[in-house]
Amino acid sequence: MAKNSEEAIEDYYPGYAETFTRIGIERGWPPVNRARFDAQVGPTGALVIGSPDEVAGKILRHSESLGGISRFTFQMDNAGLTHGQLMQAIEMIGKEVSPIVNA
Repeated sequence: MAKNSEEAIEDYYPGYAETFTRIGIERGWPPVNRARFDAQVGPTGALVIGSPDEVAGKILRHSESLGGISRFTFQMDNAGLTHGQLMQAIEMIGKEVSPIVNA
């Protein structure tokens, strides 16, 4: 997560591509490419990456699709983000995302 979706995506993609391409070699998956990544970041994709408003919106859509959820776990450490980026994202989750989701 970052202040805007473009920043969040550009920060996350390189480490994500490296990690999941490496894992894919072991498991027989094709290398990660930007088109598949972008599809997963989109509104119906599995990845929850973007601005605080976008992340909150995606969590709410997932909750609605699943009939309501009581918790959501963020996996944030597999993309090679810096400590500062992770701390910023955690702060945004608490201050900006959580109030929207829990409203």
